[in-house]
Amino acid sequence: MTLRGAHCWLATLLTCWSLVACASLPAVVADDAKAKAAVSAPPRIETADGKLSASTSAALLKKRWAKGALDVQQQAALEEAATGVPLIAGNKVQLLFDGPATMAEMLKAIAAARNHINFETYIFDQDELGNQFADLLLKKQAEGVTVNIIYDSVGTLGVPQAFFDRMRAGGIKLVAFNPVNPAKVRGNGWKVNNRDHRKVLIVDGKIAFAGGINISDTYSKSSPFRSKSPPTDKSQVGWRDTHVKLEGPAVAAFQWLFIQAWAQQDSDDLRDADYFPTPVIAGDRIVRVLGSAPGGKFEIFKAYLLAMQEAKKSIHITMAYFVPDEQTMTALTDAARRGVDVRLVLPSVSDSGLVWHAGRAKYDELLAAGVKIHELKLAVLHAKTAVIDGVWSTVGSTNLDTRSFLHNSEISVIVLSDSFGAEMERAFQEDLRNSNEITLEQWRHRPWSMRMKEWSARFMDYWL
Repeated sequence: MTLRGAHCWLATLLTCWSLVACASLPAVVADDAKAKAAVSAPPRIETADGKLSASTSAALLKKRWAKGALDVQQQAALEEAATGVPLIAGNKVQLLFDGPATMAEMLKAIAAARNHINFETYIFDQDELGNQFADLLLKKQAEGVTVNIIYDSVGTLGVPQAFFDRMRAGGIKLVAFNPVNPAKVRGNGWKVNNRDHRKVLIVDGKIAFAGGINISDTYSKSSPFRSKSPPTDKSQVGWRDTHVKLEGPAVAAFQWLFIQAWAQQDSDDLRDADYFPTPVIAGDRIVRVLGSAPGGKFEIFKAYLLAMQEAKKSIHITMAYFVPDEQTMTALTDAARRGVDVRLVLPSVSDSGLVWHAGRAKYDELLAAGVKIHELKLAVLHAKTAVIDGVWSTVGSTNLDTRSFLHNSEISVIVLSDSFGAEMERAFQEDLRNSNEITLEQWRHRPWSMRMKEWSARFMDYWL
């Protein structure tokens, strides 16, 4: 979460004043999900032509995967039983690394828009990159393209209102998600601790983007991951992040999540547009688009936990903000103890020292169980990705922390594919090469000053 250090303090102070009880995460037990899946219909797969038959869905999920890896058919059934969200076939999914490549693809898609643009973001800064997006969006609105924007009120706390007023004056419809100022709340109650952390762009109902990248100049440079000649000066290093570009029938799932978020803000009705054009097959990827929100069904949390609990070979996670709850800790340590290669790429620097120290307070327990921890060098890590057994992958806005699972609206794209999993593995291995491994012996010799910061921060991890 960019600028999370400043924003989490505001949310923490206001929340501690306004709330008297804490919500909690549900228990996720693989055996319970298996029992439910056993009495349910086979996992559903939807396509451009509608739902596939049970036999066709089963045949598609019985593809031969890596020996000893995750049982994809069973995992699909478990996730559907836990989340109620079907798989969608016939999609093209492109991995996008870091800001420059992602911004170029997003701007290209916006420039080509002919009907509508729905844009949802946590941060939309008034800087060179933010103004470039705003100018292009205004241009498309002037050309007759319907432009709708949801921006988070905490994520844009330091952005002058004039920036958004200029777009509104140009005909763009904007919604400020859960205003910080109670006087601006329209009817859904003052929920300052509940934030919209999604980063979603939908163009003409045919192309969707999602991941961890905000609209900010912090993404104007690439991280060492994408650099042909890796820089040694931190000032020349961009943030390390990951996004996906998706085409095909699954774009409709992004569209529904956007419309739902818009309606829940008690905002004006969306203007007429062709939000759901006839879907077409764009590729061979099978995906599940999960959106979670405070007070919801914890879809993303359940999917993550079930995949970790069922892992047979490897759990490889690259995570910006890592403050795992007790169940996530158990899933990771249990997997390591049963011989799964559990590796985490985590930040060595962060825009939120409090979150960073709270996450590092978990290192000793993880390392002692056999989890391998690597900290990314130079670049600020902002990616939220995982690949399990090389066949179950996820890219999204969701961090492995209580805030993402309980307090934020998030989105995660799950891809069931060995070839896409191979792309994710290559990315993960590149991150490993740009990281330093933290060993248990090394960790237990860290300074006492660092231990005290970790001890203090862990008492705040529910709110971070």
